[in-house]
Amino acid sequence: MSSTLLRVYPSELKIPYEVKKQRSCCMQLTNRTDQFVAFKVKTTSPRKYSVRHSCGILLPRGSCNVTVTMQAPMEMLSDHHCKDKFLVQSVVVQDRATMEDFGPQLFTKAPGRLIEEFKLRVVYIAANPPSPVPEEEEEEDSSPLSEVVSGVKTSSTFDVADRCIGASASEPCSEGTSVILELVGERDYGVDKNQKVLQEMELLGETRSSQQGFSLMFVVFVFMSSVFIGHLMNEIKV
Repeated sequence: MSSTLLRVYPSELKIPYEVKKQRSCCMQLTNRTDQFVAFKVKTTSPRKYSVRHSCGILLPRGSCNVTVTMQAPMEMLSDHHCKDKFLVQSVVVQDRATMEDFGPQLFTKAPGRLIEEFKLRVVYIAANPPSPVPEEEEEEDSSPLSEVVSGVKTSSTFDVADRCIGASASEPCSEGTSVILELVGERDYGVDKNQKVLQEMELLGETRSSQQGFSLMFVVFVFMSSVFIGHLMNEIKV
């Protein structure tokens, strides 16, 4: 039921539910009129809830915050369904009224006295709800997946791979197969070239070794020849 005297916000009380812990929520009462308005807050479970500022008098266009605290529950509920309700009563009072004028008879129905009521239901919510993990937006790759050579657009390896992935397993991708064969051929060519370079290096090393051996033998031969000729000339002189 809507109220013309008070604006009640929110329209339902959402209280976090956690075992062995007290939880609270607030509601705001606003006087919509240019008169003094008294209010009173009631609940269907007074032992379960405590209300701060359960009654009072609002100045014209004034407002007030009401805090509702739920006692610590001792067990976990199978669901968060709750049947508890709150009732906010309001009535116009005389100008300059104070809490001394507040009494139980103020909210008793009487001829010429209009008492408005606003009902709120209690809703239990999870005390620590899991925070949603924002999904990271995929960054668009601005670099093209193909190269343009001499005005002719040639598909890159990424394009071929994408098309092959999209093809079914029973239908082989001919374009992907040709690219793979080309890569394998380039690999074999590189291996053969490396082997040839190694063979040439080994042959060059053997040639240098033979040349060094020949030079040493030539020096020894010249030395022995010189000694022999010198010895022969000495004998001839004698």
